[in-house]
Amino acid sequence: MSKREFLEIPNFALQKGGVLPLARLAYRTIGKLNEKRDNAVLIPSWYTGSDESSELYMCGPDRALDPDKYFIIFTNLLGNGISSSPSNTPAPFDRARFPKITYWDNVSLQHQLVTKMLGIDSLRLVTGWSMGASQAFLWAARYPDLVRAAAPIAGSARTASYNKVFLLSLRRTLELDPSFKSGFYEQPLLQGLKAFASIYAGWGFSEEFFRTDAFRVFGAKDYEQFVEYFWEPFFTSCDPNNLLSQLWTWVDGDISDNSIYNGDYEAALRAITAKTVILPVNLDRYFPPVDSQYEATHIPNGRCHVLKSIWGHMEPMNLSDTTDLDGVLNELLV
Repeated sequence: MSKREFLEIPNFALQKGGVLPLARLAYRTIGKLNEKRDNAVLIPSWYTGSDESSELYMCGPDRALDPDKYFIIFTNLLGNGISSSPSNTPAPFDRARFPKITYWDNVSLQHQLVTKMLGIDSLRLVTGWSMGASQAFLWAARYPDLVRAAAPIAGSARTASYNKVFLLSLRRTLELDPSFKSGFYEQPLLQGLKAFASIYAGWGFSEEFFRTDAFRVFGAKDYEQFVEYFWEPFFTSCDPNNLLSQLWTWVDGDISDNSIYNGDYEAALRAITAKTVILPVNLDRYFPPVDSQYEATHIPNGRCHVLKSIWGHMEPMNLSDTTDLDGVLNELLV
């Protein structure tokens, strides 16, 4: 595996106010940049994801995103515990004092990485899953001359109200844990994190996934054991303030909420000139296809292609079913 590196920007001004004395964007690359410097692919991470999970679920020698063909750049969200986050930022910006981070802030750092550090002035493709998809939308709207193609997977250009209800329930499970202490906890929030995991389980996969006992592929005998085996170990290993920081970024997502588009959502979508295929999953409870279809109607070179999977939002994790997704990515990479 290639080495993880960091872009460090001192006194980084944030979109919603405040400054990070030192913003650190963790990234990693695989493959080689060709002589024309036109084979670069950017993959921002998703909620609780990392450069490693992006590579695991989206790339490979037999996949559309083949590192033997493309120079692939993986970036880590601010707040994910690897880039600047509540858990790794020194006082006075540590823990609950960590400032509010937007997709705009993430993409600003990524733009500096791509153009100034890596010297790339054209991205063959920007893609990502979930929160990675939201960053792909913003890249295409904010830097239309830089992005040749975009493939947002199971994500949206603006976080919908129904989605926000889910995120609110997650936030409250952590804040209501007796040990939370307004984000200055001194012990693991096991009660809150286990509740967090159980809520996530019901949204991450579809109703049909549970009705057909598809969780047995994970070695679980029933729904409760699936939560215990799959979800709880992951989320109890996460720092709660990191989870909350990324939740805030997710809730605030809107590609038009900036000085370029001033809240005009349709104008932001129309500004995307890249060849774009939006890839929702038919049974995704977070980002339903109806929102993706609306987005596609306002993107000049955009269309919506619905992936079908009982895994719902978690469809990209199903490595036994990548044919449809990779087929669309191959079309965009031509």
